[in-house]
Amino acid sequence: MKSYKMTIAGCERELPLCKVDDNLTIAAFIMFGDTEITVKSATELLKKVSDFDVVLTAEAKGIPLAYEISRQSNKPYVVARKSVKLYMNDIVSVNVKSITTQKVQKLYLDGAKANMLKGKNVLIVDDVISTGESLEALKALCKSAGGHTACCASVLAEGDAAERDDIVFLEKLPLFT
Repeated sequence: MKSYKMTIAGCERELPLCKVDDNLTIAAFIMFGDTEITVKSATELLKKVSDFDVVLTAEAKGIPLAYEISRQSNKPYVVARKSVKLYMNDIVSVNVKSITTQKVQKLYLDGAKANMLKGKNVLIVDDVISTGESLEALKALCKSAGGHTACCASVLAEGDAAERDDIVFLEKLPLFT
C-alpha cells in the first residue's frame, strides 16, 4: 500500500493513501489507538487556541483529541452523535456532509449536552479539516445550542483548508490528484 510520510506534533507517521474517486486520493490520518500523537497534538493545539469553556467534536474520529484537550485543560468536552440514542431528550440536530462519509448525515446533541454549550465559549476540534462541511455543521450545532464558537482547531488542514485564516491547525496535509 502506498503511503505519505509526515511529521505531526514531533511524531513521524506513514499515512495510507486512499482513493476517494478517479481524480482524488487522500492520506488517511487516524488518531484511534495512537496515544502518542493524540497527547502531543493536544498539547501543541492548546498553545495555539483562544480561551474556551468547553470542547465540542463530532463522533467519532475527533473524540480522542477532544478527550485529551479536555484532560489537559481540565475543561469538559461534548460529542455530537451521528445517531439518536434512547437516552437522548430535547435533541438539537444539524445536517453534515464530509469528504470521508460521501453522504449527508446528521449530528445530534442531547438536550443536557446542548445545555453545556449554552452561553459558553466553545472550542470545536476535529482530527482533520478538509472541505469544512463537518466544521460548519459543528458551528451550526453550537449556535443552535446557544454557544459561541471561540475557536476551531484540528491536527491537520487538508488541501485548501490550509489556506483558511479562521482555523488553528498543526500541519498541512496535501490532497493527491
